[in-house]
Amino acid sequence: MTFPEDPVERYLAIAHGFGLLVDHTKDWDAQSPVDSWKAHDVVWHLVDWVPGLLSVGAKIELPLRDPNKKDPVGDWAHFDEALRAVLNRPETASAEFSHPQAGTMPLGLAIDTFITPDIFMHSWDLAQATGQAWELDSEFSATLLAGMEGIEEMLRASGQYGPRVHVSGDADPQTQLMAFVGRDPNWRTHT
Repeated sequence: MTFPEDPVERYLAIAHGFGLLVDHTKDWDAQSPVDSWKAHDVVWHLVDWVPGLLSVGAKIELPLRDPNKKDPVGDWAHFDEALRAVLNRPETASAEFSHPQAGTMPLGLAIDTFITPDIFMHSWDLAQATGQAWELDSEFSATLLAGMEGIEEMLRASGQYGPRVHVSGDADPQTQLMAFVGRDPNWRTHT
């Protein structure tokens, strides 16, 4: 599958795939490839992190999840609906996004640069945690990897990525991407 060139359509396609994984998850307490995360933490990372990013960078207030409830399916649906509403605003593409760590750029570009790829990569985490068959798009994986390799030092310094896992230079793009962000591409759930 090749994702659309249009950033809004690309988000919709990637979010749809993530939503399918959410809908088919049966064990939200399953261990994920991230040592300190269970399957629900993969969802909660996204629905907790993105509102803060958009609040600081663009003064957009997305609804926050209730930390006293354990409802990853509802949390994802609520988040996705709110972000789709932001993306549907005509002014979103060109509105200013300015963040102390991420810099200044159009809001549409910021969503396409930070949020959509994060959902894409965490799709692999959720699929692995829950034993669902899932392949990341090779072309988009290769594009993300090429962009991140040029800023590897900055990414590692952010603390958001684990140490790079060694894989063969001729490994497929999904394997190389997940290894770059610190995932063991051979990790599988033990349930």
